[in-house]
Amino acid sequence: MTEDFWADKYPSGLARTIDPDAYRNVLVALRASCTRFADRPAFSSLGKTLTYADLYRLSGYFAAWLQNNTDLKPGDRIAVQLPNLLQYPVVVFGALRAGLVVVNTNPLYTARELEHQFGDAKVRALVCLNTTAHSVAEILPRTQIQYVLISEVGDLLNPWRRFWVNAAVKYLKKKVRPYQIPQAISLRAALHQGRGQSLQDHDPDPEEVAILQYTGGTTGLAKGAMLTHRNLIANMLQCRAIMSYGLEDGREVMVAPLPLYHVYAFTLHCMVGALIGSHSLLIVDPRDLSTLIRVLHRYPFSIFVGLNTLFSNLCHRLDFQALDFSRLKATFSGGMALQQSTALEWQQITGCAISEGYGMTETSPVVAVNPFQNIQLGTIGIPVPSTDCKVIDEQGVTLALGSLGELCVRGPQVMKGYWQRPEETAQVLDAEGWIKTGDIALIQPDGYIRIVDRKKDMILVSGFNVYPNELEEVLAALPEVLHSAAIGVPDSHSGEAIKVFVVVKPGMSLTHEQVMQHMQTNLTGYKRPKYVEFRDSLPVTNVGKILRRALRNPDS
Repeated sequence: MTEDFWADKYPSGLARTIDPDAYRNVLVALRASCTRFADRPAFSSLGKTLTYADLYRLSGYFAAWLQNNTDLKPGDRIAVQLPNLLQYPVVVFGALRAGLVVVNTNPLYTARELEHQFGDAKVRALVCLNTTAHSVAEILPRTQIQYVLISEVGDLLNPWRRFWVNAAVKYLKKKVRPYQIPQAISLRAALHQGRGQSLQDHDPDPEEVAILQYTGGTTGLAKGAMLTHRNLIANMLQCRAIMSYGLEDGREVMVAPLPLYHVYAFTLHCMVGALIGSHSLLIVDPRDLSTLIRVLHRYPFSIFVGLNTLFSNLCHRLDFQALDFSRLKATFSGGMALQQSTALEWQQITGCAISEGYGMTETSPVVAVNPFQNIQLGTIGIPVPSTDCKVIDEQGVTLALGSLGELCVRGPQVMKGYWQRPEETAQVLDAEGWIKTGDIALIQPDGYIRIVDRKKDMILVSGFNVYPNELEEVLAALPEVLHSAAIGVPDSHSGEAIKVFVVVKPGMSLTHEQVMQHMQTNLTGYKRPKYVEFRDSLPVTNVGKILRRALRNPDS
């Protein structure tokens, strides 16, 4: 669609464009926020809170240590392999202030996955927890990593609490396995040393790469998306514009259960959150719902950032239903399709509608969001300001409104390209700046966009396209279903047959016959499953997105 098409699709007061050059780089924006909101809380974790002034001071210590005690130069890559702890924003902002490129790394990665990412990115420095150091030690000799900083969970807590938390992790939970990394130093030692050293804040060009964000690898080998300072600034301002209705700078408390090393949470909490001076509650392990709910009891939270599986799991807990939701103004959903039954249940319990959005690693990541003023369930909303979208057919021809095709996106948040992969970059990003998303979508006449499914997840039954999202939405309407997934399996008669996996809610029962009857009632013949498998759980990514690929290829 052309820019003219989108011009009148925005709620009153919401600008169609932003200025991606409003800040020269992320560090200028960070400095401005840390000055403006100096005394306001920035991040809390495990009972300790850092103010914006604390964040700037501590990140400065780390940047100074990097500049004075290593030969790392601007543009060198540093991997940050930390969960949602106070150390994460300190290390990331410190690395950026020293001019390094941050490579976000999942702490749950296996040695094989670490070796691929570290080798591909040519990482020279690493910050990790002592709980994952054994995996690092295994592959370190096969990488270019020279500097390793080891952190402990309680590093930034007050002394007595630090002692007890670290002791519990090591001796009670036994999460620290033996490792040998002779060159490693502790993160606390580096911060202490950097405190007395000089710092020359880097002033990167807007087009310099700030983050090397690896794709989830759900469709193949993970690739590093080069996100520049201008990309991140653009998405910060785009999100602020479309999400800020009714929100107050310096006053909001954001729940951060999703891992910050994932681009969705990174952008909302470390980029947008810092821009508006919000207070992010860092949840170390979102799978520990009891601890998450205890944190929510303690703080008057006003923004919740999550995804469908987390919302669904929380809604079925009585201790969550008993929380005080009077301050909750906004709930954002991304990372996977939001099911309408989950959205309605959440709104009934919390009194707050869910605003579903859409993005991808390659777009920093936010592309579209449902504005609070007019949420349409079942859609991903409208493009964020300064963003254009269109759908194309297999030949690349732009399709009319209401037609199904591959969604393409153009805007200042679109990545520079894939790290050292020009051929793969050219396959998805054209000379005019349009990036192919790999998602099947349609654009409605009112400008709202519907994602039908992943192009690679589409099931072909006797020549008919079947989209798993539709089947999972129908399954979700069964009151007994907690989670579900649909895939295609080889079939000699129809090419592919549909198989669905179902997780039943605790204390409830569901039979194969009931599932088949429900699907027969609600779906035409070729969309009905041939196989039903009940499971206790489904494989998910680190952010809780169901991995259909793992169901199709359990040995991969």
